[in-house]
Amino acid sequence: MSEAAADPAARAAQLRAELNHHARRYYELDDPEIADDAYDALLDELRGIEAEHPELVSEDSPTCRVGAAPVSDLVKVAHLQRMLSLANAHNGEDLRAWVTRMRNHLAREGIADPSFRFVAEPKIDGLAMSLIYRDGVLERGATRGDGEIGEDVTHNVRTIAVIPPRLVLAPGETPPALVEVRGEVYMSLSDFTALNERRAEAGLSTFMNPRNSAAGTIRQLDPRLTAQRPLSFWAYQVGVTDGLELHSHTDALAWLAAHGFPVNPDITTLDSAEAVIAQCEAWAARRGALDFEIDGVVIKVDDYELQRRLGVVGRDPRWAIAWKFPPTTAKTRLLAVRWNPGKFGDLHPYAELEPVRVAGVTIKLATLHNEEDLARKDIRPGEDVIVLRAGDVIPQVLSPAPHVVEAADRPPRPQVPARCPVCETPTVKPEGSVFTRCPNRDCAGRRWQLLTTFAGVMDIVGLGEKLVSRLMELGWVRSAADFYRLDAARLAQLDGFGARSAEKLMTAIEASKAQPFGRVLFAIGIEEVGAVTGENLARQFRSIDALLAAGEEEISQTPGVGPKMAAAICAQLADPKMVALIEDLRELGLRFVEDGPPPGEGALSGLTFVLTGTLPELTREEATALIQNAGGKVTGSVSKKTSYLIAGEAAGSKLAKAESLGVPVLDEAGLVELLATGPAADKES
Repeated sequence: MSEAAADPAARAAQLRAELNHHARRYYELDDPEIADDAYDALLDELRGIEAEHPELVSEDSPTCRVGAAPVSDLVKVAHLQRMLSLANAHNGEDLRAWVTRMRNHLAREGIADPSFRFVAEPKIDGLAMSLIYRDGVLERGATRGDGEIGEDVTHNVRTIAVIPPRLVLAPGETPPALVEVRGEVYMSLSDFTALNERRAEAGLSTFMNPRNSAAGTIRQLDPRLTAQRPLSFWAYQVGVTDGLELHSHTDALAWLAAHGFPVNPDITTLDSAEAVIAQCEAWAARRGALDFEIDGVVIKVDDYELQRRLGVVGRDPRWAIAWKFPPTTAKTRLLAVRWNPGKFGDLHPYAELEPVRVAGVTIKLATLHNEEDLARKDIRPGEDVIVLRAGDVIPQVLSPAPHVVEAADRPPRPQVPARCPVCETPTVKPEGSVFTRCPNRDCAGRRWQLLTTFAGVMDIVGLGEKLVSRLMELGWVRSAADFYRLDAARLAQLDGFGARSAEKLMTAIEASKAQPFGRVLFAIGIEEVGAVTGENLARQFRSIDALLAAGEEEISQTPGVGPKMAAAICAQLADPKMVALIEDLRELGLRFVEDGPPPGEGALSGLTFVLTGTLPELTREEATALIQNAGGKVTGSVSKKTSYLIAGEAAGSKLAKAESLGVPVLDEAGLVELLATGPAADKES
């Protein structure tokens, strides 16, 4: 028999005590002990007990209020209208159930078969804020607190550059007598990382996540300290008003944007629950590409009249719900710092961790980038650290856990190994380098990195890291050229292989011979030559013979290649081992000539493109290749110099920026037509 079934009153009391404790850690001390999903699980359990035993519901239950009462030296202020929390959904089934509950409630209100229009917006992981404007002038900024009483932080709100001190009004427009703007104060991931590094260097405690950082900053008593930390703000709702009539949430968002408030450009309106589910899943997929943390998606019914008829139950509005994502940060113990040689000998540190669940995945290893980053963050084995995993990004250690750096007796700092951990060769630290290196070019660790990189860049499906290791151990592969000397009969003899899997791998190896010249230059392992530089060198020199014959000055004329890079590339191309590898691969059938147009030629010559979103047929790489093969240039960010934005599904903020700058926007069909007809015909149409 479960604990709740045996004594529901005792379990409810225990849950209330735990939830109150964790709410105080989260809302008041900005130092949570458990992740959001663990807190939600406790809250859901208490809701279940109270639903079965209504006599146990109390006015001060965590299910009937938001957060915890503020405790600080800041002045307490009453909100003009209660700031509510949101019920949670974690999947499509939960969201469909929410829609069904709304339909059932409205049916009881006499509204049969309502037509819902939903608004989906990213749930920023920051601090909820209420801003009061009277006659167009910012009067007060207050934290949410317990939903009814918050803390007056006007002095700090005024330091946030994106929050207007006065409403931006059209000529002749009269401001409303009163308007409450609600939104989220947050800190970007890049600013958060930089802040933690500065605090660790100064011997101060670090923040667990961007939300803690934003919360600790906005509640400073001295606004000069707040001004030193880069806070930002997204407006997401209009609260109490006097002299302003709005009929929908989209009306409110449009009003906010028109009057000087930053509104997230990725907020979308949708007409069905299935479309909302798809949008939430799309946001989850691109979560790791954002420079700010989101912990879910907020979905609201757009129509204000429907919102009014739906009303509020407990602490939650019936007309809104939060689709919650798993947390992306967690605290765990750093067991050890290990080192791996990269393909050019650079020693890269990585963390061996006490296993921890982050964003739905168990993490045991995480990157530490380089030795200077390791020293700057002051991370030490035996201490707790903060781990970040966002989307498909490699897990990384952000910083020591809060308060660790204040300890009097800390473990020693990890040291860069004096010998390569793979081949035992004494390591060296080149002047000006952020990496200590293994100078042994025949180091098995370096060769493994080169070979796995080659297989990945050449898109040889099935030739993963473990198989490369086995092939090296067997002595079948020492250089990339050896991949093309493998045969299916030999591979089929390996454990776990059969004739079919061996043939599939050989087919993938053979297909890789069709990869373009620029991709091959990237794959063979020339230091300083990545994907973009490889393509630029291929277009500039047109053949490997021309590139091998070029001097430093000629190579430095390649776009994106300066004199220092040119010297390094030239030296490596003169190395007999590199020349032998190139000749070996050329004889085996790889492409060392460029098929695309020379620089300055081609249908899209002189045009710059940016890609965003998911195209229906083409992958990002395929679209990039088509543009570059036609003489165009592809960059990562939109600017006034961008010729076209190619936008697919879930295009995001780049689309909004392109529209604001007047950059032409094309879909996949438009790109295909542009490639066929050229830009002149496109402009005429």
